[in-house]
Amino acid sequence: MAEIKNYTMNFGPQHPAAHGVLRLVLELDGEVIERADPHIGLLHRATEKLAETRTFLQSVPYMDRLDYVSMMCNEHAYVMAIEKLTGVAPPIRAQYIRVMFDEITRTLNHLLWLGAHGLDIGAMTVFLYCFREREDLMDCYEAVSGARMHAAYYRPGGVYRDLPGRMPQYDPSPLRSESDLKRLNEHRQGSLLDFIEAFTDRFPGCVDEYETLLTDNRIWKQRTVGIGVVSPERALQLGFTGPMLRGSGIEWDLRRKQPYEVYDRLDFDIPIGTNGDCYDRYLVRIEEMRQSNRIIRQCVDWLRKNPGPVISDSHKVAAPHRVDMKMNMEELIHHFKLFTEGMHVPAGEAYAAVEHPKGEFGIYLVSDGANKPYRLKIRAPGFPHLAAIDEMSRGHMIADVVAIIGTQDIVFGEIDR
Repeated sequence: MAEIKNYTMNFGPQHPAAHGVLRLVLELDGEVIERADPHIGLLHRATEKLAETRTFLQSVPYMDRLDYVSMMCNEHAYVMAIEKLTGVAPPIRAQYIRVMFDEITRTLNHLLWLGAHGLDIGAMTVFLYCFREREDLMDCYEAVSGARMHAAYYRPGGVYRDLPGRMPQYDPSPLRSESDLKRLNEHRQGSLLDFIEAFTDRFPGCVDEYETLLTDNRIWKQRTVGIGVVSPERALQLGFTGPMLRGSGIEWDLRRKQPYEVYDRLDFDIPIGTNGDCYDRYLVRIEEMRQSNRIIRQCVDWLRKNPGPVISDSHKVAAPHRVDMKMNMEELIHHFKLFTEGMHVPAGEAYAAVEHPKGEFGIYLVSDGANKPYRLKIRAPGFPHLAAIDEMSRGHMIADVVAIIGTQDIVFGEIDR
Protein backbone atom coordinates (compact mmCIF):
# COMPACT_ATOMS: atom_id res chain seq x y z
CA MET A 1 0.00 0.00 0.00
CA ALA A 2 1.29 3.45 -0.93
CA GLU A 3 2.59 5.55 1.95
CA ILE A 4 0.58 8.74 2.55
CA LYS A 5 2.95 11.70 2.56
CA ASN A 6 2.19 15.35 3.37
CA TYR A 7 3.25 18.11 1.03
CA THR A 8 5.37 20.98 2.34
CA MET A 9 4.90 24.26 0.47
CA ASN A 10 6.42 27.74 0.69
CA PHE A 11 3.69 30.38 0.84
CA GLY A 12 5.44 33.69 0.13
CA PRO A 13 7.28 35.92 0.46
CA GLN A 14 6.30 36.78 -3.12
CA HIS A 15 2.60 36.03 -2.52
CA PRO A 16 0.39 39.16 -2.76
CA ALA A 17 -1.40 38.25 0.48
CA ALA A 18 1.87 37.91 2.41
CA HIS A 19 1.84 41.65 3.25
CA GLY A 20 5.52 42.25 3.49
CA VAL A 21 8.27 39.67 3.67
CA LEU A 22 6.40 36.81 5.37
CA ARG A 23 7.59 33.32 4.49
CA LEU A 24 5.02 30.77 5.56
CA VAL A 25 5.91 27.07 5.37
CA LEU A 26 2.68 25.06 5.03
CA GLU A 27 2.42 21.34 5.71
CA LEU A 28 -0.49 20.09 3.64
CA ASP A 29 -2.70 17.04 3.43
CA GLY A 30 -3.98 17.67 -0.09
CA GLU A 31 -5.30 21.25 0.22
CA VAL A 32 -5.96 21.04 3.95
CA ILE A 33 -3.41 22.68 6.25
CA GLU A 34 -1.92 20.43 8.92
CA ARG A 35 0.63 22.98 10.14
CA ALA A 36 1.71 26.53 9.34
CA ASP A 37 5.17 27.74 10.30
CA PRO A 38 5.78 31.50 9.91
CA HIS A 39 9.42 32.45 9.27
CA ILE A 40 10.52 35.96 10.19
CA GLY A 41 13.89 37.64 9.83
CA LEU A 42 13.87 38.57 6.16
CA LEU A 43 13.25 42.29 6.71
CA HIS A 44 15.33 42.76 9.87
CA ARG A 45 14.98 46.49 10.46
CA ALA A 46 16.94 46.48 13.77
CA THR A 47 15.03 49.57 14.93
CA GLU A 48 15.51 48.74 18.62
CA LYS A 49 19.30 48.49 18.20
CA LEU A 50 19.58 51.56 15.96
CA ALA A 51 17.76 53.65 18.59
CA GLU A 52 20.65 53.05 21.02
CA THR A 53 22.99 54.98 18.68
CA ARG A 54 20.65 57.93 17.98
CA THR A 55 19.51 60.81 20.17
CA PHE A 56 15.96 60.60 21.51
CA LEU A 57 14.71 63.07 18.91
CA GLN A 58 16.48 61.36 16.00
CA SER A 59 14.60 58.12 16.70
CA VAL A 60 11.16 59.68 16.09
CA PRO A 61 11.31 59.12 12.28
CA TYR A 62 12.28 55.47 12.87
CA MET A 63 8.90 54.95 14.53
CA ASP A 64 7.04 55.90 11.32
CA ARG A 65 8.83 53.11 9.50
CA LEU A 66 7.75 50.33 11.86
CA ASP A 67 4.13 49.93 10.90
CA TYR A 68 4.22 52.10 7.78
CA VAL A 69 0.39 52.21 7.63
CA SER A 70 -0.07 53.64 11.15
CA MET A 71 2.74 56.16 11.26
CA MET A 72 1.69 58.73 13.86
CA CYS A 73 0.36 56.11 16.30
CA ASN A 74 3.87 54.61 16.49
CA GLU A 75 5.35 58.05 17.16
CA HIS A 76 2.73 58.64 19.85
CA ALA A 77 3.80 55.70 22.05
CA TYR A 78 7.47 56.67 21.71
CA VAL A 79 7.04 60.33 22.68
CA MET A 80 4.73 59.33 25.55
CA ALA A 81 7.49 57.07 26.95
CA ILE A 82 9.97 59.99 26.79
CA GLU A 83 7.41 62.29 28.46
CA LYS A 84 6.95 59.78 31.29
CA LEU A 85 10.70 59.81 32.01
CA THR A 86 11.19 63.57 31.65
CA GLY A 87 7.96 64.53 33.45
CA VAL A 88 7.02 66.92 30.63
CA ALA A 89 3.29 67.29 29.89
CA PRO A 90 2.16 68.41 26.42
CA PRO A 91 -0.25 71.39 26.24
CA ILE A 92 -3.95 70.49 26.04
CA ARG A 93 -4.22 71.68 22.41
CA ALA A 94 -1.35 69.37 21.43
CA GLN A 95 -3.17 66.49 23.15
CA TYR A 96 -6.32 67.12 21.08
CA ILE A 97 -4.24 67.35 17.88
CA ARG A 98 -2.53 64.06 18.74
CA VAL A 99 -5.86 62.32 19.38
CA MET A 100 -7.32 63.70 16.15
CA PHE A 101 -4.35 62.45 14.11
CA ASP A 102 -4.36 59.10 15.94
CA GLU A 103 -7.93 58.60 14.73
CA ILE A 104 -7.10 59.85 11.22
CA THR A 105 -4.29 57.26 11.28
CA ARG A 106 -6.68 54.54 12.48
CA THR A 107 -8.98 55.35 9.56
CA LEU A 108 -6.01 55.32 7.13
CA ASN A 109 -4.96 51.92 8.46
CA HIS A 110 -8.42 50.37 8.26
CA LEU A 111 -8.97 51.73 4.74
CA LEU A 112 -5.77 50.11 3.49
CA TRP A 113 -6.62 46.92 5.40
CA LEU A 114 -10.13 46.77 3.91
CA GLY A 115 -8.95 47.45 0.37
CA ALA A 116 -6.06 44.96 0.53
CA HIS A 117 -8.07 42.29 2.39
CA GLY A 118 -10.85 42.60 -0.19
CA LEU A 119 -8.36 42.34 -3.05
CA ASP A 120 -6.71 39.29 -1.49
CA ILE A 121 -9.94 37.30 -1.35
CA GLY A 122 -11.51 38.41 -4.59
CA ALA A 123 -13.37 41.70 -4.01
CA MET A 124 -11.65 44.09 -6.40
CA THR A 125 -13.82 47.22 -6.46
CA VAL A 126 -13.62 48.07 -2.73
CA PHE A 127 -9.86 48.67 -3.07
CA LEU A 128 -10.50 51.64 -5.39
CA TYR A 129 -13.22 53.02 -3.10
CA CYS A 130 -10.97 52.86 -0.02
CA PHE A 131 -8.07 54.61 -1.73
CA ARG A 132 -10.36 57.45 -2.78
CA GLU A 133 -10.82 58.40 0.91
CA ARG A 134 -7.22 57.58 1.84
CA GLU A 135 -5.99 60.27 -0.54
CA ASP A 136 -7.87 62.97 1.39
CA LEU A 137 -6.42 61.79 4.71
CA MET A 138 -2.90 61.57 3.28
CA ASP A 139 -3.34 65.20 2.23
CA CYS A 140 -4.04 66.02 5.91
CA TYR A 141 -0.74 64.34 6.84
CA GLU A 142 1.07 66.32 4.15
CA ALA A 143 -0.53 69.64 5.11
CA VAL A 144 0.54 69.34 8.73
CA SER A 145 3.98 67.72 8.44
CA GLY A 146 5.14 68.11 4.83
CA ALA A 147 5.23 64.32 4.29
CA ARG A 148 2.49 62.01 3.10
CA MET A 149 3.67 58.97 5.04
CA HIS A 150 6.65 59.34 7.37
CA ALA A 151 5.43 62.43 9.15
CA ALA A 152 7.73 62.74 12.22
CA TYR A 153 5.09 65.18 13.48
CA TYR A 154 4.85 64.26 17.17
CA ARG A 155 7.54 65.59 19.49
CA PRO A 156 8.33 65.00 23.15
CA GLY A 157 6.27 67.76 24.78
CA GLY A 158 3.71 68.22 21.99
CA VAL A 159 3.67 68.37 18.21
CA TYR A 160 6.01 69.95 15.66
CA ARG A 161 3.74 72.86 14.72
CA ASP A 162 0.12 74.04 14.86
CA LEU A 163 -2.46 73.15 12.23
CA PRO A 164 -2.12 75.20 9.02
CA GLY A 165 -4.68 77.95 8.40
CA ARG A 166 -4.82 77.19 4.68
CA MET A 167 -5.27 73.89 2.86
CA PRO A 168 -3.07 73.38 -0.25
CA GLN A 169 -5.03 73.42 -3.50
CA TYR A 170 -4.70 71.67 -6.86
CA ASP A 171 -3.13 73.86 -9.57
CA PRO A 172 -4.56 74.24 -13.10
CA SER A 173 -3.21 71.66 -15.52
CA PRO A 174 -3.66 70.93 -19.24
CA LEU A 175 -4.68 67.41 -18.16
CA ARG A 176 -7.47 68.69 -15.90
CA SER A 177 -10.66 70.46 -16.97
CA GLU A 178 -11.94 73.55 -15.17
CA SER A 179 -14.90 71.64 -13.74
CA ASP A 180 -12.56 68.90 -12.43
CA LEU A 181 -10.32 71.51 -10.81
CA LYS A 182 -13.31 73.16 -9.15
CA ARG A 183 -14.55 69.82 -7.82
CA LEU A 184 -11.09 68.85 -6.48
CA ASN A 185 -10.67 72.21 -4.70
CA GLU A 186 -14.24 72.37 -3.40
CA HIS A 187 -13.31 71.51 0.22
CA ARG A 188 -9.87 73.18 0.12
CA GLN A 189 -10.95 76.80 0.32
CA GLY A 190 -10.44 77.10 4.10
CA SER A 191 -8.13 75.72 6.79
CA LEU A 192 -7.08 72.14 7.50
CA LEU A 193 -9.82 71.95 10.16
CA ASP A 194 -12.42 72.97 7.53
CA PHE A 195 -11.12 70.23 5.23
CA ILE A 196 -11.23 67.59 8.00
CA GLU A 197 -14.73 68.71 9.03
CA ALA A 198 -15.98 68.33 5.44
CA PHE A 199 -14.39 64.85 5.37
CA THR A 200 -16.19 63.80 8.58
CA ASP A 201 -19.49 64.94 7.04
CA ARG A 202 -19.18 62.69 3.99
CA PHE A 203 -17.20 59.75 5.38
CA PRO A 204 -20.14 57.85 7.01
CA GLY A 205 -21.73 57.70 3.54
CA CYS A 206 -18.48 56.26 2.15
CA VAL A 207 -18.47 53.53 4.84
CA ASP A 208 -22.06 52.75 3.84
CA GLU A 209 -20.76 52.20 0.30
CA TYR A 210 -18.12 49.72 1.51
CA GLU A 211 -20.80 47.85 3.45
CA THR A 212 -23.11 47.80 0.43
CA LEU A 213 -20.33 46.09 -1.52
CA LEU A 214 -19.33 43.57 1.15
CA THR A 215 -21.39 43.10 4.31
CA ASP A 216 -24.22 41.01 2.79
CA ASN A 217 -22.25 39.84 -0.24
CA ARG A 218 -22.59 36.04 -0.24
CA ILE A 219 -19.13 35.45 -1.72
CA TRP A 220 -17.55 37.70 0.94
CA LYS A 221 -19.44 35.81 3.66
CA GLN A 222 -18.42 32.43 2.23
CA ARG A 223 -14.77 33.52 2.41
CA THR A 224 -14.93 34.97 5.97
CA VAL A 225 -17.76 33.45 8.07
CA GLY A 226 -16.47 30.62 10.26
CA ILE A 227 -12.86 31.12 9.09
CA GLY A 228 -10.08 31.54 11.66
CA VAL A 229 -12.38 31.28 14.70
CA VAL A 230 -10.73 32.20 18.01
CA SER A 231 -12.67 31.87 21.28
CA PRO A 232 -12.56 34.75 23.83
CA GLU A 233 -10.54 32.64 26.31
CA ARG A 234 -8.02 31.57 23.67
CA ALA A 235 -7.69 35.12 22.31
CA LEU A 236 -6.63 36.25 25.80
CA GLN A 237 -4.20 33.36 26.20
CA LEU A 238 -2.60 34.09 22.82
CA GLY A 239 -2.00 37.75 23.75
CA PHE A 240 -4.38 39.22 21.18
CA THR A 241 -5.16 42.95 21.35
CA GLY A 242 -7.10 45.44 19.24
CA PRO A 243 -9.71 44.27 16.68
CA MET A 244 -8.37 40.68 16.91
CA LEU A 245 -9.35 40.56 20.61
CA ARG A 246 -12.53 42.62 20.28
CA GLY A 247 -13.64 40.44 17.34
CA SER A 248 -13.66 37.51 19.79
CA GLY A 249 -16.07 39.39 22.05
CA ILE A 250 -13.76 40.95 24.67
CA GLU A 251 -14.26 44.66 25.20
CA TRP A 252 -10.67 45.75 25.77
CA ASP A 253 -9.52 49.12 24.44
CA LEU A 254 -6.72 51.17 26.02
CA ARG A 255 -8.54 54.39 25.07
CA ARG A 256 -11.25 53.36 27.57
CA LYS A 257 -9.48 51.06 30.05
CA GLN A 258 -6.23 53.05 30.44
CA PRO A 259 -7.11 56.48 29.00
CA TYR A 260 -4.27 58.64 27.75
CA GLU A 261 -4.22 62.22 26.38
CA VAL A 262 -7.87 63.41 26.21
CA TYR A 263 -9.72 60.17 25.34
CA ASP A 264 -11.56 60.29 28.70
CA ARG A 265 -13.21 63.56 27.58
CA LEU A 266 -14.54 62.13 24.30
CA ASP A 267 -17.69 60.20 23.49
CA PHE A 268 -17.28 56.98 21.47
CA ASP A 269 -18.26 53.29 21.57
CA ILE A 270 -16.16 50.11 21.52
CA PRO A 271 -17.49 47.60 18.94
CA ILE A 272 -17.13 43.88 19.75
CA GLY A 273 -17.84 40.67 17.82
CA THR A 274 -19.65 37.49 18.87
CA ASN A 275 -18.15 34.60 16.87
CA GLY A 276 -14.45 35.50 16.70
CA ASP A 277 -14.19 34.75 12.97
CA CYS A 278 -12.85 36.78 10.03
CA TYR A 279 -16.31 38.22 9.36
CA ASP A 280 -16.70 39.55 12.93
CA ARG A 281 -13.27 41.16 12.79
CA TYR A 282 -14.30 42.81 9.52
CA LEU A 283 -17.47 44.20 11.17
CA VAL A 284 -15.47 45.44 14.18
CA ARG A 285 -13.05 47.39 11.98
CA ILE A 286 -15.89 48.86 9.90
CA GLU A 287 -17.57 50.14 13.07
CA GLU A 288 -14.20 51.43 14.38
CA MET A 289 -13.98 53.68 11.31
CA ARG A 290 -17.39 55.15 12.18
CA GLN A 291 -16.34 55.69 15.81
CA SER A 292 -13.02 57.27 14.74
CA ASN A 293 -15.04 59.66 12.60
CA ARG A 294 -17.03 60.68 15.71
CA ILE A 295 -13.83 61.30 17.69
CA ILE A 296 -12.23 63.34 14.86
CA ARG A 297 -15.35 65.53 14.68
CA GLN A 298 -15.29 66.19 18.44
CA CYS A 299 -11.59 67.13 18.24
CA VAL A 300 -12.25 69.50 15.30
CA ASP A 301 -15.02 71.26 17.27
CA TRP A 302 -12.77 71.66 20.33
CA LEU A 303 -9.72 72.84 18.36
CA ARG A 304 -11.76 75.55 16.62
CA LYS A 305 -12.75 77.10 19.93
CA ASN A 306 -9.47 76.72 21.84
CA PRO A 307 -6.27 78.23 20.41
CA GLY A 308 -3.06 77.87 22.38
CA PRO A 309 0.49 76.48 22.42
CA VAL A 310 1.13 73.08 20.81
CA ILE A 311 4.50 72.22 22.40
CA SER A 312 6.03 72.49 25.86
CA ASP A 313 7.91 75.67 26.78
CA SER A 314 10.69 73.62 28.43
CA HIS A 315 13.67 74.27 26.17
CA LYS A 316 15.50 71.24 27.59
CA VAL A 317 13.01 69.07 25.68
CA ALA A 318 11.44 71.25 22.97
CA ALA A 319 13.10 73.67 20.57
CA PRO A 320 12.51 77.39 21.26
CA HIS A 321 10.38 79.42 18.88
CA ARG A 322 12.30 80.24 15.71
CA VAL A 323 11.87 84.02 16.04
CA ASP A 324 13.16 83.90 19.65
CA MET A 325 16.07 81.73 18.56
CA LYS A 326 17.16 84.39 16.06
CA MET A 327 16.78 87.24 18.56
CA ASN A 328 18.14 85.87 21.88
CA MET A 329 21.46 84.21 22.65
CA GLU A 330 19.95 81.97 25.36
CA GLU A 331 17.40 80.48 22.94
CA LEU A 332 20.08 80.03 20.27
CA ILE A 333 22.20 78.00 22.72
CA HIS A 334 19.18 75.84 23.67
CA HIS A 335 18.42 75.24 19.98
CA PHE A 336 22.04 74.35 19.18
CA LYS A 337 22.36 71.99 22.16
CA LEU A 338 19.04 70.26 21.44
CA PHE A 339 19.81 69.52 17.79
CA THR A 340 23.48 68.59 18.18
CA GLU A 341 23.74 66.86 21.55
CA GLY A 342 20.05 66.07 22.07
CA MET A 343 18.00 66.08 25.27
CA HIS A 344 19.24 64.26 28.37
CA VAL A 345 16.49 62.04 29.74
CA PRO A 346 16.65 61.25 33.48
CA ALA A 347 17.76 57.70 34.35
CA GLY A 348 14.91 55.25 34.74
CA GLU A 349 12.53 53.09 32.77
CA ALA A 350 9.04 53.64 31.39
CA TYR A 351 6.43 51.76 29.38
CA ALA A 352 3.92 53.67 27.30
CA ALA A 353 1.23 52.04 25.18
CA VAL A 354 -1.38 53.34 22.76
CA GLU A 355 -4.44 51.72 21.18
CA HIS A 356 -2.83 51.31 17.79
CA PRO A 357 -5.11 50.38 14.84
CA LYS A 358 -3.75 46.81 15.05
CA GLY A 359 -3.77 46.45 18.85
CA GLU A 360 -1.59 47.49 21.77
CA PHE A 361 1.58 49.18 20.56
CA GLY A 362 3.97 49.72 23.45
CA ILE A 363 7.41 51.24 23.92
CA TYR A 364 9.56 50.12 26.84
CA LEU A 365 12.30 52.70 27.25
CA VAL A 366 15.34 52.48 29.55
CA SER A 367 17.48 55.57 30.09
CA ASP A 368 20.81 55.83 31.91
CA GLY A 369 20.70 59.64 31.95
CA ALA A 370 22.50 60.06 28.62
CA ASN A 371 21.28 61.70 25.42
CA LYS A 372 20.45 58.32 23.81
CA PRO A 373 18.22 55.45 24.98
CA TYR A 374 20.12 52.75 26.89
CA ARG A 375 17.58 50.18 25.67
CA LEU A 376 14.42 50.36 23.58
CA LYS A 377 11.96 47.48 23.34
CA ILE A 378 8.94 47.62 21.06
CA ARG A 379 5.77 45.68 21.87
CA ALA A 380 4.40 45.23 18.35
CA PRO A 381 0.69 44.31 18.15
CA GLY A 382 1.13 42.08 15.08
CA PHE A 383 3.70 39.72 16.64
CA PRO A 384 1.34 37.68 18.89
CA HIS A 385 -1.22 37.59 16.06
CA LEU A 386 1.36 36.12 13.67
CA ALA A 387 2.35 33.55 16.32
CA ALA A 388 -1.27 32.33 16.31
CA ILE A 389 -1.42 31.77 12.54
CA ASP A 390 -0.64 28.04 12.93
CA GLU A 391 -3.53 27.52 15.34
CA MET A 392 -5.94 29.70 13.33
CA SER A 393 -5.27 27.99 10.00
CA ARG A 394 -5.15 24.29 10.96
CA GLY A 395 -7.88 22.33 9.23
CA HIS A 396 -8.57 25.14 6.76
CA MET A 397 -7.85 25.17 3.03
CA ILE A 398 -4.90 26.99 1.40
CA ALA A 399 -7.25 29.75 0.16
CA ASP A 400 -8.36 30.39 3.76
CA VAL A 401 -4.78 31.22 4.80
CA VAL A 402 -5.08 34.31 2.60
CA ALA A 403 -8.22 35.38 4.49
CA ILE A 404 -6.55 34.67 7.87
CA ILE A 405 -3.41 36.71 7.02
CA GLY A 406 -5.72 39.49 5.83
CA THR A 407 -7.86 39.46 8.99
CA GLN A 408 -4.71 39.72 11.14
CA ASP A 409 -3.79 42.96 9.34
CA ILE A 410 -0.08 42.10 9.35
CA VAL A 411 2.55 44.68 8.48
CA PHE A 412 6.01 43.21 8.75
CA GLY A 413 7.90 46.41 9.56
CA GLU A 414 6.79 46.20 13.21
CA ILE A 415 7.01 42.39 13.52
CA ASP A 416 10.56 42.09 12.16
CA ARG A 417 11.84 45.06 14.08
